[in-house]
Amino acid sequence: MSNSTGVSLASQPRKPNRRRFWSAILVIFIWFGASGVFGPLFGKLSTVQENDNSAFLPDSAESTRASLIIAGFSKDANTQIPTLVLLEGSVDVAKLASINAHLQTLPSKNIEYLSPYKGTLDTGVPLSKYFVPGSSLFAFPSTDGKAILINLPVTSDVAGALLKNDKPVLTAMIKTIRTDMNAWAKANGFVSHVTGIGALFSDLFGAFGGIDSSLLLATLGVVSFILILVYRSPVLWILPLLSAVFALSTAGGVIYILTKNDFIKLNGQSQGILSVLVLGAATDYALLLIARYREELHHYASRFDAMKAAYRGVFEPILASGSTVAISLLVLLLSDLGSNRGLGPVGAIGIVSAMLTILTLLPALLVVFGRWIFWPRIPRFDDADANLQGIWSKVGAQVAKRPRKLWIATATGLLILAGFATTLQANGLSTSQSFTTRPESVVGQDLLLTHFPGGEGQPTEVIVKESQIGQVTAALVAVPGIASVEPLRVSALVSGAPTPAVKVMDGNVVLNATLDFAPDSVSARELIPTLRKVVHAIDPTILVGGSSAVSYDVDQASRHDNRLIIPVVLVLIGIILSLLLRSLVAAGLLLLTVVLSYAATLGVCQLVFHNIFHFPGADTSFPLFAFVFLVALGIDYNIFLMTRVREESAKIGTRAGVIKGLTVTGGVITSAGVVLAATFAVLGILPLVFLAELGFAVGFGVLLDTIIVRSILVPSLVHDIGGKVWWPSKLKDS
Repeated sequence: MSNSTGVSLASQPRKPNRRRFWSAILVIFIWFGASGVFGPLFGKLSTVQENDNSAFLPDSAESTRASLIIAGFSKDANTQIPTLVLLEGSVDVAKLASINAHLQTLPSKNIEYLSPYKGTLDTGVPLSKYFVPGSSLFAFPSTDGKAILINLPVTSDVAGALLKNDKPVLTAMIKTIRTDMNAWAKANGFVSHVTGIGALFSDLFGAFGGIDSSLLLATLGVVSFILILVYRSPVLWILPLLSAVFALSTAGGVIYILTKNDFIKLNGQSQGILSVLVLGAATDYALLLIARYREELHHYASRFDAMKAAYRGVFEPILASGSTVAISLLVLLLSDLGSNRGLGPVGAIGIVSAMLTILTLLPALLVVFGRWIFWPRIPRFDDADANLQGIWSKVGAQVAKRPRKLWIATATGLLILAGFATTLQANGLSTSQSFTTRPESVVGQDLLLTHFPGGEGQPTEVIVKESQIGQVTAALVAVPGIASVEPLRVSALVSGAPTPAVKVMDGNVVLNATLDFAPDSVSARELIPTLRKVVHAIDPTILVGGSSAVSYDVDQASRHDNRLIIPVVLVLIGIILSLLLRSLVAAGLLLLTVVLSYAATLGVCQLVFHNIFHFPGADTSFPLFAFVFLVALGIDYNIFLMTRVREESAKIGTRAGVIKGLTVTGGVITSAGVVLAATFAVLGILPLVFLAELGFAVGFGVLLDTIIVRSILVPSLVHDIGGKVWWPSKLKDS
């Protein structure tokens, strides 16, 4: 209805709506109250991490079944974290006696750490608390006389233990040992390296320690910078950033409660991904809402009416987008690996928190502050549409002019890049290869190989019947890559003393097979199936366990997950798209373009990882993680575009609708893509190869989706196909 001036009554200025205003204030107070509850819990999230690969394997894995039997050999069996000290220097009898004497004083040394109360170094926890009770410490020389090796009996209880300052005991313990060993080494002409799984885990914990500080601060800084550039406002950027922070603290608090009560599992990797995922997704949704709100402010005098119209336009795409990502992540619950299963609900909780915050808190903040929040570019009630001008109108004109040439050219380019994906080396990384830097544990692991067999101090454990000792030992020694095989005995071997008896439990014996390779290396993992084939030929009930076997079983579980989860995610996303767009053709089209973009991204990853970053390879779970994030997040931008195209197609026809949809959403979707790409790229500041690779893959893939797939490929295809793209809905005739 119009008045005598011809202006829509819906656009007439209204009296201030106090009820709406106070409802918005109430929503804001509720969120601030929730933040007061969940914020402190988010700060404690790193205290409930679990980073032990073996804890994530299914019960059916051979290494898991082996560990259960090994645990029965004694109360201390299978409860150690192999931790080694390598001393490089000229070895003689006097120095060997000196280090052995010094080792007897090591258990009484106190672990030093920063006190949470005084801000100074605190002591009082002796190292012996985390050594296996009754164990003896002794050193033995290398055959070349140039190194000494010490195996420290560190109990696995240390992995989850925390100091009074809520920091991992293991990190402080290894630091204390390094300080002590360096002092002895310097005084005796040696160079000390603390290595082994215990030290590698310590350095890993140290890397993940940056999640609470450097990663979060860097992500917030990047998002703030981009928002200031996008809005060119000294104030507006604060509201979406504040909403994103509230989303992250809420998600972190909920995850802390669930993890603390053993409902889900959290590791450092999942926590790092959570931060960038929530901040990136929440900012994306905020950009979409604010852009539509700004657009509607030109059509409505009342900011409340403008928000209502904007909310109608963005609620469905944000809900569909968030649901797509959350459901895709929840499919990880089908994984064989507990670490992947843990990321599923962790990520899904983060995405739901992002959706909920942006659909409730941000609208309330925007209407409470009013139009001035956009200063200096305040949108006036003038019925203008600034989005129909500028660079995206020119892009739309080119798409309308030559759609077929554009989609063929872009699709061909993506196919060429996708061809390189077949060469991606996702065969796994050793623990030492997992760092982008070279911490002491990695240096020590490499130097260990020059003086001792790679698996020294951390053998592969084979469970056999007592009667099979000779036969299985002979078979194992004949395998290339096996340095030695010795049965577990009732006590340690002592030079000059009688050889202790072999330890037997329920008729079973443990054979310790020392490998020529580092136990966490790819070579050691690749030897496991050979060892199992050899011993299973003797007796199928023989079990091969140990850390190398655990790593191999983790890789096999990852490959199983790739084959199972990727097809399920594709089917679920296809169903969501079909329901959202009411079209099978459009859903299939979008799905194909995103899969093509994913394959092209993997191809680029292989080229960049190998030729520029010089990474030794990629983790076996990398393709799955990259797929879940790229396909689920990449489809977001197509959802944002195509929901608007469908809305416009109902008014002006499909071909005109796709050009207008591209034009009005071009700026906001590109901004959203840049934000998400930048937040994932921040993962590269942590010195971990997997997160650096994932950050690059998602960052590059998102930019590829926003700049090429969503801007050129999809609009060109839809324009070329026309109304038939909406089949079987009634819009097919538009």
